[in-house]
Amino acid sequence: MRFTGTYTALITPFRNGAVDVSAFQSLIERQIAGGVDGIVPVGTTGESPTLDTAEHIEVIRLAVEAAAGRCEVIAGTGANATSEAIELTRAAEQLGATATLQVCPYYNKPSQEGVYQHYRKIAEATALPVILYSVPGRSGIEISVDTTARLAADCPNIVAIKEAGGSVDRASQLVQALPDTFDILCGDDPLTLPFIACGARGLISVASNLMPDIMARLVRACLNGSFDEALVIHKQWYPLMRGLMSLDVNPVPIKSAVALQGHCSDEFRLPLVPLDPAKRTQLRTLLETHGLL
Repeated sequence: MRFTGTYTALITPFRNGAVDVSAFQSLIERQIAGGVDGIVPVGTTGESPTLDTAEHIEVIRLAVEAAAGRCEVIAGTGANATSEAIELTRAAEQLGATATLQVCPYYNKPSQEGVYQHYRKIAEATALPVILYSVPGRSGIEISVDTTARLAADCPNIVAIKEAGGSVDRASQLVQALPDTFDILCGDDPLTLPFIACGARGLISVASNLMPDIMARLVRACLNGSFDEALVIHKQWYPLMRGLMSLDVNPVPIKSAVALQGHCSDEFRLPLVPLDPAKRTQLRTLLETHGLL
């Protein structure tokens, strides 16, 4: 299975301390109407570290049910404990997810051999396609290029990587080291154009929670080789894409933006807190400038 196009790393709306099911379902409907190729529930943007296991599995179930086969559902089922990642991945497979997104183990900072063994065990425990997720700013370590190539060679169902290290050079290194059948997905909205220009095949997007049609159009233009069109879109929307990642830690700005549009409440689980008033004003100005309010 190939992974190409636009995939939305979904926020998880809360209301009164619980998952807001109706807001979540409506969010997914807007994604599908906006033309995305898939959705990614319970990743970083979905505040997965604050969900207990039952909630985590329930959000995946809700996503599969709401998508109803109209787009791919890539379930975020990674963990820093290999056994927990396997448990969540098997649950996602039983629920009908299309694939699994596996974040690099965080906090315990394993060696690259430990990273390799972690992913190999997960791959052996599921028939789902596995998408690696390298995000050193969160995990403290990266999945090295060599480890990625080794996993691609040894594990037939490890088929893609979400690269969120913020380096176009590393994306180029991955393209050189991996077979053409292995898909590289950009994990940073502002780098979509240069990543795809270097050989990436799509984007797992935060901004598409807010503007799925725009992000899908940007990715399609890049994949079609229409880089003049893509550059126009990039230049117009870059300030907002950048602001959504720099005003505060993800997912605070993007959930706040969706809340400002009236689609969910501005509710987070500790230790995340809402934007302070000054940053909220900056965000509102960005949205107004781009015609989204």
